[in-house]
Amino acid sequence: MPAQTLPTITRAELASHNSKKSCYVAVGTRVFDVTEFLADHPGGEDLVMEYAGKDVAEILEDEISHKHSEAAYEILGGYVVGNLNESENSTSSSNGNGIGNDFAKTANGSSKVNGFAKTVLASEEDLSKETDPTEDFKKHGFIDLNRPMFMQVLRSSWTRDFYLDQVHRPRYYKGGDSAPFFGNFLEPLSKAPWWIVPTVWVPAVCYGLWRAYEGVQSLPLLGMNFVIGVVVWTLVEYTLHRCLFHLDEHMPDHPIFLTLHFMLHGVHHYLPMDKYRLVMPPALFLVLAYPFWVLVQSLLGAAFSWYIATNLYCGGIFGYILYDCTHYFLHHKNLPAYMRELKKYHLKHHYMDYQLGFGVTSKFWDKVFGTELVYSGSPKKA
Repeated sequence: MPAQTLPTITRAELASHNSKKSCYVAVGTRVFDVTEFLADHPGGEDLVMEYAGKDVAEILEDEISHKHSEAAYEILGGYVVGNLNESENSTSSSNGNGIGNDFAKTANGSSKVNGFAKTVLASEEDLSKETDPTEDFKKHGFIDLNRPMFMQVLRSSWTRDFYLDQVHRPRYYKGGDSAPFFGNFLEPLSKAPWWIVPTVWVPAVCYGLWRAYEGVQSLPLLGMNFVIGVVVWTLVEYTLHRCLFHLDEHMPDHPIFLTLHFMLHGVHHYLPMDKYRLVMPPALFLVLAYPFWVLVQSLLGAAFSWYIATNLYCGGIFGYILYDCTHYFLHHKNLPAYMRELKKYHLKHHYMDYQLGFGVTSKFWDKVFGTELVYSGSPKKA
């Protein structure tokens, strides 16, 4: 099959596509229409709009701002729409495969391979194709996204180091739905739309507060305990994210533990833009929440009363609701100005350093425990 002939686009035409309705960017001599990707861009659409109608090769490789990952180039390859008019591109020349030299070099001057370094793209023709999970599997020998993921991880013979390296290289699944996890009747248990969290747990919190009030008999005290519960949750959130979800190098090197890691959090780092695996399914949350219920009732119920313990626990569950909804919005929604830094902070955890930046709803505990993720443009420490 002959390679697809792409239209030639002038720099003036490129520059004219600089709105949210039509957003083009160039990398060397390639032009990409990223309009549909604006809402899914991990750093928010505003960051893309700063470069709308311009060449983004330098910013993609900028170590200070954030050098884009393998997955970023793979995503970009699916949006190619044309070639820049080379006759007016005085700074670029062909490197032998039709890709301009301004794209063929990284920020430190090293050569790229086939234009897109560290991607599954092998030729010019591949630049106009959607990401192929089969090719990704052939290259990395990790997970075949065409097949259920759970049994692949459980039956694997990977080392822990190989698994951690691969699971923290984000993939962008473009099959129109979530990649299969179980591949059987259990599949629905692995997914949850964001709205299921408030729908299921807000009524439960309201019921718990009503029961707690029967014993507390004071609205100010009820409210104070509730707020304390929310604050305690922020520490629980940080602790779970750092010490359980990112056990990483400290977990045993065995397929069972790799599978547990993948189920709890690894799949989210592997497919971070999967809309249905961004919040915790109710069944999994029940498994994790029940030990905390027993602990709270054992300690606080005995020291104070069942009602006080329930009051505080409800505050914690409400904190969880805020956390999970915030997590979804950080990945998939355009946020008001005061939350954009939080969005950037969390997504740097995914695309820059997964061993720092564990706070999702707040950076507070990261600052307390010395795991704050600091990067160019981040607010300076006091």
